[in-house]
Amino acid sequence: MTMAEKQALPLGENLGLNRGLLRRTGLRQRLGLGLLSLPALMVVAFVLLVPLAWLAWLSAFDGSGALSTENYVRLLRPAYVGSFITTFEIAGMVTLICVLLGYPVAYLLSQLPQRAAQVLLLFVVLPFWTSVLVRTYAWLVLLQRQGLINTWLIKLGIVSEPLALVHNMLGTVIGMVHVMLPFLILPLYASMKAIDPMLVRAAATCGASPAQAFRQVFLPQSAPGLAAGTGLIFVLCLGFFLTPALLGGGKVSMWAMLIANNVSMYGNWGAASALGVVLLVVTGVILWGLRAVFKVARFEGVN
Repeated sequence: MTMAEKQALPLGENLGLNRGLLRRTGLRQRLGLGLLSLPALMVVAFVLLVPLAWLAWLSAFDGSGALSTENYVRLLRPAYVGSFITTFEIAGMVTLICVLLGYPVAYLLSQLPQRAAQVLLLFVVLPFWTSVLVRTYAWLVLLQRQGLINTWLIKLGIVSEPLALVHNMLGTVIGMVHVMLPFLILPLYASMKAIDPMLVRAAATCGASPAQAFRQVFLPQSAPGLAAGTGLIFVLCLGFFLTPALLGGGKVSMWAMLIANNVSMYGNWGAASALGVVLLVVTGVILWGLRAVFKVARFEGVN
């Protein structure tokens, strides 16, 4: 159909023709992008899905090579159940503490002038310049019974004997919060900087108090960054090994440590694979739930 014939059509038919043309053009563009990304998708699928399938395959066989549910039945033992509960308890505590500490810091950084915010962000990313092992040993020096914190507390007369700050869950949580906090502040700061300040001013113009404007406008807009940081911290905490092993002193057992013990000490790849598969499935369910919660919270905030 020529351009003159298109212009001679009635307005409704012309609009319908344009919509169909735009739809076909968009479909071709999406198809072209999909074909361009196909090699990368194949590499990602090979790197991620093949090892997961291998773990699931190993977990389905016992020590003699026969198909069995032995590896999964073993997870019902009290030691495994207790470690499972401890793992998610620590991950939840670290995530909650990071939110309580990181959200005010990210909000402050988002409200400061650009140059001042960049200087303070340097202190946020500074821990990344030091390995996790060095930071964990630093906390071990600070928190042990003859460490700096207990020494100062005794000299100041606040306590009469050293506090148990390490080789327990408290020391483990402190060390993990120090490692994980930047992973919440950075995505949350980026999300807050993208919020148009005119939205909060418009809410104030409409009669909203500062608390109402923050709760109904700013907080829902920052929900994507909060969800990204929270999910990232929670997943990383579930796989922590070094910090619980050092600061927990063998008294804090997380599933990553059980996986390592089953492989290094007992050579039982089936049991270790079952631990990994169950942890992966439960983590996926929890992340799906968190995604739904943040989506509902943002929707209610906007309304």
